[in-house]
Amino acid sequence: MKTYHYIVKGRVQGVSFRYYTQRAAYRLGVTGTVKNLYNGDVEVYAQGEQEAIKEFEAFLNKGPGAARIQQVIREEFEDNYEYPDFEITF
Repeated sequence: MKTYHYIVKGRVQGVSFRYYTQRAAYRLGVTGTVKNLYNGDVEVYAQGEQEAIKEFEAFLNKGPGAARIQQVIREEFEDNYEYPDFEITF
């Protein structure tokens, strides 16, 4: 299964970005994780159907209202691990 790894840069901490990312993932049927990084970025791992991933990426590039996205870095790779749901991790 394809896994997508994202680093989201900008004002993405302290604006409920992880919560809204989890909600978007649930709505779209995407599984994976989201967590804050110590440098102020947010890291996301995602798996799902291609159309769902496309919509999920659109969310990541926009974010919730208070967020200011500067850049989304995407990496795609094959992974044998399947995420059971979408979790906020610490």
